[in-house]
Amino acid sequence: MTAFAQLIGQHQAVELLTQAIAQNRVAPAYLFAGPEGVGRCMAAKYFVEQLFCSQIPDSKQQQVRQRLQLGNHPDVLWIEPPQPEEKRKAAPVIRIEQIRHIEQFLSRPPLEAPRAVVALESAESMTEAAANALLKTLEEPGQATIVLIAPSTASLLPTLVSRCQRIPFYRLDSQSLAQVLQQVGYAHILSQPAILALAQGSPGAAIAAWQKLEVIPAELLAKLQQIPPSCHEALDLARQIDRTLDLETQIWLVDYLQYCYWQKFLASEMQHFPLEKLETTRRYLLCYAQPRLVWEVTLLGLTDVEMPHETPLYL
Repeated sequence: MTAFAQLIGQHQAVELLTQAIAQNRVAPAYLFAGPEGVGRCMAAKYFVEQLFCSQIPDSKQQQVRQRLQLGNHPDVLWIEPPQPEEKRKAAPVIRIEQIRHIEQFLSRPPLEAPRAVVALESAESMTEAAANALLKTLEEPGQATIVLIAPSTASLLPTLVSRCQRIPFYRLDSQSLAQVLQQVGYAHILSQPAILALAQGSPGAAIAAWQKLEVIPAELLAKLQQIPPSCHEALDLARQIDRTLDLETQIWLVDYLQYCYWQKFLASEMQHFPLEKLETTRRYLLCYAQPRLVWEVTLLGLTDVEMPHETPLYL
């Protein structure tokens, strides 16, 4: 059994990486490109495990796997954007200091493995200075392989993409999605059509959506199922959202309400959806506008929308 046996629904990626290791033709740089939550990071970890265990006796492989699981293998460096202290002020980015750390890490030969491996999660978040600094390292990685993990080739500088072998990752079909959710203990999500629709074939997105739905108080969620009946109710609801939910959850809530409203209007065969109001809400929240004010404007605007009553909003 290979390390990739646990990766579901990414047959092409597994085949490309497995053959590269088997034929001893591992590239100096890879781009794992695809949506979040479909197995890109898992594949990077399995790739390292398969690579490191392919040339050592079976008796030593378990020890290597344990060190990799603990994250203390001397020949692996995992880089990800640090979370800012105040999430509302700036999105997390990979900075040039982290790229310089990669250069220092690769300045020595690998200690135990056939080659060192560096993985950059959310590579699309690199600052321009960091991306330009990484370019030099990609040109001369030495006895190492660098794995960039990003949503698409378009999210990175073309000069970076041109130096990487692309490994494509795709959204899972419904059967594979169900298999993953059952495997990780989230089978109950399969009974939530709204969450599955928002996940769009991404198990990670489905789990993240469920976790966000769970933190929204039931009373608040019940109120959001209906258009506010008055301006006073709209302002009070905006206040509750702002006090109860963090910004990330509020942005997700916009997506959730868009789907639910769309389903309700679609069932009633009405032609005019209030979705553009929620799209504006999303845009302002992403720009770090004052959330309570954003929700006040949105909900006051929705009070003028005539909603059908025969179809429940919550799915």
